[in-house]
Amino acid sequence: MLKDKITELLQKYLEDDRLFIVEVEVGQSKTRSNVTILLDSDIGITIEECAKISRKLGHEIEELNLIESAFNLEVSSPGIDQPLKFRRQYVKNIGRSVKIILKDGSEKKGSLDAVSDEGITITEELKKKPKKGEEHGPLEIPFSNIEQTKIQISFK
Repeated sequence: MLKDKITELLQKYLEDDRLFIVEVEVGQSKTRSNVTILLDSDIGITIEECAKISRKLGHEIEELNLIESAFNLEVSSPGIDQPLKFRRQYVKNIGRSVKIILKDGSEKKGSLDAVSDEGITITEELKKKPKKGEEHGPLEIPFSNIEQTKIQISFK
């Protein structure tokens, strides 16, 4: 499969695991193939790094004739609107505000406080103040219960 071959070629450009693949998508428009690659690292990735990988990978795809016709190749970092997919992305975003959709469809919002191998801990934003005597503390959420997590931008 083309996606698997591109992913395999990409591995050598990941600088000993400093960079990691978030997603590889291969699609077709009316006129050409589209290859979209999202990369990240624990400290972020620069436009220059994305451009360098794009040039090298694009050249290799052409050399190996993996895509016979014209194609678009986009290598970038996941935007702020992209959900977190890997533990490494959660760690990088400790301290930020997140919106979590759980597998049962419920939603939690709060500050991402900690990340473990099993899940995350947030300080939940409550819709209303807790009643007197009610405890409100950190909320632990196992990764297995998370459907999607997105970073929330505050314009305050």
